[in-house]
Amino acid sequence: MSNKIQHFAAKLTQAEATRVGIDPITSTDPDITVNEAYHIQLENIKKRVKEGRKIVGKKIGLTSVAVQKLLGVNEPDYGHLLDTMVIENGGNISCETMIQPKVEGEIAFILKHDLKGPNVTVLDVLQATDYVVPALEIVDSRIQDWKIKLQDTVADNASSGFYVLGGKPTKITDINLELMGMALYQNGEVVNTGVGAAALGNPATCVAWLANRLSDYDIPLKAGEVILSGALSGMVVAKPGDTFTARFAHLGQVSVNFK
Repeated sequence: MSNKIQHFAAKLTQAEATRVGIDPITSTDPDITVNEAYHIQLENIKKRVKEGRKIVGKKIGLTSVAVQKLLGVNEPDYGHLLDTMVIENGGNISCETMIQPKVEGEIAFILKHDLKGPNVTVLDVLQATDYVVPALEIVDSRIQDWKIKLQDTVADNASSGFYVLGGKPTKITDINLELMGMALYQNGEVVNTGVGAAALGNPATCVAWLANRLSDYDIPLKAGEVILSGALSGMVVAKPGDTFTARFAHLGQVSVNFK
């Protein structure tokens, strides 16, 4: 492992511990590659597992074409979900545990079979999914002021923070993923809306992309894992006192309170 990867992995770990963001990695090392950034992420995930945390799933980011254009990229990214990132539906989360949190509404896939690329199709995803539920993802960045490029967010575990699952477990055969509507509320007021098609045309397409991309690093999606399939609308800044609720057609709702 290169000194560069160890160096930036340590800086991100320190930022998480101190709640003080660091300068963008891409400004410190403009030549850093996306592959190196993924290895930084994997180095920190390995450290967390050694410390006793468990990998419980994966998340997909940058599924919106608009966000991809903003960052100058043409594909999503991914991160790992750990057991310490789980917040119960309707639960509380302290803003003091994060640096600069934002909230997104998503559809979460719970797998009943393993998926490993390459060549995973949308049909494979549908057959491997046990059920879906509504989710809120609380994203956070260890990069100061969210001044991120693709390599920055990839190295930073795709800007993962916490996540909340809610609603009712629903079989994919009972819904239309592309047309699934969502409204995100902040303190009772609608702040944005979205639809399943906002995530690469179909959230299941995002999961297939993830399985195939992970094959580059010999990582499977495992039965029982939670897969956050990508935001259906824009991120909303969270502050102490906020309550966020995402309501999904046919899936129910999920909420979290910021303290």
